[in-house]
Amino acid sequence: MLITKASEYAILSLIVLSSSDTPKDSETLSRDLFISKSFLAKILQQLAKNGILKSYKGVNGGFLLAKSPGDISILSVIRSVEGKSPSVFECSSSKEDCPSDKAEVCSVWPVLNRLQVNIDNFLENLTLETILEGR
Repeated sequence: MLITKASEYAILSLIVLSSSDTPKDSETLSRDLFISKSFLAKILQQLAKNGILKSYKGVNGGFLLAKSPGDISILSVIRSVEGKSPSVFECSSSKEDCPSDKAEVCSVWPVLNRLQVNIDNFLENLTLETILEGR
């Protein structure tokens, strides 16, 4: 699947956090976005672990963006949350890694691979800032 609920919730959280000067905790974000607190907490932790968010502990703790919105690509957000790049199809991204060892005779792989490359490039160039400007 290209964009899962986890990726969608990550992007929504980043949108909310982009307009905040003070850390927001997962409980506040989950309430504001109508998302399960435990599910959102895991997403926020992954974003912090991957340097997209800063995590602050304590009574006034929570999360803030670790980078400017223009430096946060949507591809990096998806990779952070999913642990892998989004894929359009179940096939591998290189002929050498083809699970069926039939890449040389597959007529679909080259077309789908070009599509995947275009989508990866689009998501890499799509930033949080671009999304914020489109609102």
